[in-house]
Amino acid sequence: MCGIVGYVGARNATPILLDGLRRLEYRGYDSAGVAVLTPGGKIEIRKSEGKLKKLLDALNHDAPSGQLGLGHTRWATHGAPNDTNAHPHADCTGGLVVVHNGIIENYAELRDELRARGHKFITETDTEVLAHLIEQEMQGTAGNALALVGAVQRALQRVRGTYGIGVFDQANPDLLIAARHFSPLIVGLGDGENFIASDIPALLPYTRRMLLIEDGEIAALTCEGAHLYTLAGAPVERDPLEVGWDVQTAEKGGYPHFFLKEINEQPAALANALRGRVDERGINLGELDALDLARVKRAVLLACGSSYHAGLVGARVIEQWTRTPAEAIIASEFRYAAPVIDDRTLAILITQSGETADTLASMRLAKAAGAQTLALTNVVGSSITRGVTTTINLHVGPEVGVVASKTFSAQVLLLELVALDWARRAGALAPACVNGLAQQFARLPDMVQAVMGVERQMQTLAEKVWTRKSVFFFGRGFGYPTALEGALKLKEISYLHAEGYPAGELKHGPIAMLEPEIPVIAVALQSATLEKVVSNIQEVRARQAPVIALATEGDAAIAKHAEDVVYLPRAPEEFAPIVATVPLQLLAYHVAIKRGCDVDQPRNLAKSVTVE
Repeated sequence: MCGIVGYVGARNATPILLDGLRRLEYRGYDSAGVAVLTPGGKIEIRKSEGKLKKLLDALNHDAPSGQLGLGHTRWATHGAPNDTNAHPHADCTGGLVVVHNGIIENYAELRDELRARGHKFITETDTEVLAHLIEQEMQGTAGNALALVGAVQRALQRVRGTYGIGVFDQANPDLLIAARHFSPLIVGLGDGENFIASDIPALLPYTRRMLLIEDGEIAALTCEGAHLYTLAGAPVERDPLEVGWDVQTAEKGGYPHFFLKEINEQPAALANALRGRVDERGINLGELDALDLARVKRAVLLACGSSYHAGLVGARVIEQWTRTPAEAIIASEFRYAAPVIDDRTLAILITQSGETADTLASMRLAKAAGAQTLALTNVVGSSITRGVTTTINLHVGPEVGVVASKTFSAQVLLLELVALDWARRAGALAPACVNGLAQQFARLPDMVQAVMGVERQMQTLAEKVWTRKSVFFFGRGFGYPTALEGALKLKEISYLHAEGYPAGELKHGPIAMLEPEIPVIAVALQSATLEKVVSNIQEVRARQAPVIALATEGDAAIAKHAEDVVYLPRAPEEFAPIVATVPLQLLAYHVAIKRGCDVDQPRNLAKSVTVE
């Protein structure tokens, strides 16, 4: 997880580092720190446990100044979140500093070896090993820029694990080094200045020209430019990428929280995801042209968290519309199993960041077995995009709130479009059916805009929920992944215990938990299984548990079975995971506000999960 930002140029680095960290704090907020090389040639380090504000407050009175620096915001893995373990970390001399995102798996044996050589360690982190390892590799060299680059290369060749790192030292005041291996890091190219960062938003105020660092590569930045090398020292040539986002899209735009802003952005986000893919003439996803779909006999959808819930929807529509067997599998389970996949398998990798460690590992496993690979992601140029057969970008703009909102809706939408276009290409659905569904998809943004009108009702329902000890969600068919996502949102940002179940499973154990103090939220939209869902609601009511039902406009009968009903626009049942998730996001938001929680930065979470 963790956020990294670095600068080399003619300006004072500290304000740039702090601004970048503010834009990256969603990646981790257990601690933060900066290191700056002062004009006198001394490295000044300032760091603080807790959120970035604590560091900012401390720097109001004691901010270092210089033209070369690194900043870091941490999501703790090795060592408690405290001032000592906060990054940046220095070597024994204090003349070299490192920031790091990822996990060094063999840090313990490297630390023991370095201690035997006389190195002194002061933190519990795996990262500090890197500083001392580079220091060791520098011994006996000229200490110039070429020597530092070589020392970093040799040090990283000894490391097992994942990393995105930034490095500089006292002896080279115009040199900033970056390297990555399965952990995101980009270079921003400016005019007489250059930058590194873990994610694009940190650099948008300064440049839109980005240079991607691939796995196993190192970048050497000076004021004049950036050069890429392999860890073996071979030069790498790569053209920069021009990013279309602007600064404003990454700001709150008047909303009190990014999460609420991004909930409300969903109609426009879905319209962007549809643009060029669906219109009055039908559907065509050109990204699928790179796949040999006629060869596919099975699809596996691999993801984590909210993306996995989207995958459950995708697997269902693929089977329904293409008649191809499909299964959604949690990526962290898939990668350690012995999956039956071959060159007739299509692996669909779903990750908003494109950097999720378990999903990337699943991609490599699928490719090694000969499977075709398709990625759905929101980050152009992310690691997943550079490893798959073809990519479908969500095109919903940056999502800064840690928990998924518009990226989940777009994932569901695009997975359903994949299934529909696949069915069109295979002739599995009649053209009239395909065109009819395509026209329904074209109206989806307007449906979701109409759903936004339930926010006041969800705020009222939050008053009934926020003091309870637990909440159950259930649904059938497409309502089941909707229930899972609703429960996940509630526990992610409000810390209120919540569980999602298939409605038919309640009586196989969970019904024992029901009582008047545990509300049940039922996804009861029009569907082939609505009568069954109503029967399940009656089972809940018989145990005196209050029911909040999400129902379709015009369904007056549902009011007989639920204490509260939230009416949503009539839509095909395949749209339920989008249409019904929006009010559940709003419910989670208002419950979190009532409980005094940090909505945009929930405890223990980070936006991009780049470690196992």
